[in-house]
Amino acid sequence: MSLDTAPAGTSTEARPRKRSKAGHHELVPALLFIAPATIGFLVFFLYPTIRGFYLSLTDYALLGEASFIGTENYSRLVEDPLFWNSLRVTLFYVVLNIGFQTVLALGIAVLMQRLTRSTVVRGIVLLPYLIANVIVALVFLWMLDFQLGIVNIMLDAIGLNRIPFFGSETWAIPTIAGINVWRHMGYTALLIFAGLQTIPASVYEAASLDGASEWKTFWRITVPLLRPVLVLVLVLTVIGSFQIFDTVAVTTSGGPVNATRVIYYYIFEMAFQRFDFGYAAAMSVILFFILAFVAFAQLRLLRGGESDLS
Repeated sequence: MSLDTAPAGTSTEARPRKRSKAGHHELVPALLFIAPATIGFLVFFLYPTIRGFYLSLTDYALLGEASFIGTENYSRLVEDPLFWNSLRVTLFYVVLNIGFQTVLALGIAVLMQRLTRSTVVRGIVLLPYLIANVIVALVFLWMLDFQLGIVNIMLDAIGLNRIPFFGSETWAIPTIAGINVWRHMGYTALLIFAGLQTIPASVYEAASLDGASEWKTFWRITVPLLRPVLVLVLVLTVIGSFQIFDTVAVTTSGGPVNATRVIYYYIFEMAFQRFDFGYAAAMSVILFFILAFVAFAQLRLLRGGESDLS
C-alpha cells in the first residue's frame, strides 16, 4: 500500500509547485512589457481626463489659479448659441463624411476582393492616409482657391462659374468632408477588405450554385457576414469625424460666419485663444459623453459583437 500511495502523493504535490514557479517567472516579464504602456496611459490619458473633469467645474485661466464654481460652466453651455451651432455643424460634417466614406470604402474593398489582391494596389489605396492631414489640407486649399486654384481655373476654362469652396457657407463643410473622405477612405477600405477575407469562399460557391446574382449575393451574404467589421469601422470613423480639427484650422479657421466652427475648433478657440480653460474643459466633457453614448448605441443597435458566421 505504501508503494501505491507514495508516488501519487509525490506527483500531486510536485506539479503545483512547478506551475507556480513557472507562473511567477512569466509574470515578471509580462509586467515589464506592459509597464511602458501602462505608464503612458496613466500619465497621458487617465490623469488629463481626471484633471479635465475637475477643470470643467472651475473658472481657470492659464496664468491664474483655478477657482471652483460648480456647474456654472455647464449652465453657460446650455445658453451658448455658438456651442449648439458647433454641434450642429459637426453633426452635418459627420453625416457627410461617414456616408460617403463608408460607401466608397465598401465599394473599393469589394473591387479589390473580386478583381485583385495585389499588395501594390493596397499600398496605392492606402497612400493618401499616409500623408499628414495638414499637408493634405494645404494642397487642397491651393487647388480649390477661388482665384488661383487649378480646379476653378478648369471650371472657368470649360465655361462654368467658379465655386468658392472655402468661402461659401454652403460649400465649406461639404468641401472639408470631401477632403477627409479622400484621405481616409483607403484606410477604411483596407479594414473592410480584411473583414472580407474572413468570409468563407464556400458560401459564395453555394450562392452561385443556387443561381443568386452578384447584387443579391452582396446584400444577402456579404453585408450580413461583414456586419461586425462594418460596426467597428463605423464606430472608429464616427469618433474620428467628431474630432475633426486640423483641416478646419488650416483652411477656414471656423469661417465663413461660423459655418465650419466644429466643436473641436470651438474648444481649441476657447482654451488657447481666449484662455477660458474651464469652459473649454466643460465642452470637452460633454463631447466625451456624446462619443461614449454614440459608440455604445452603435455597438448595441447594430449588434457589433455578433457574427452570422458562428
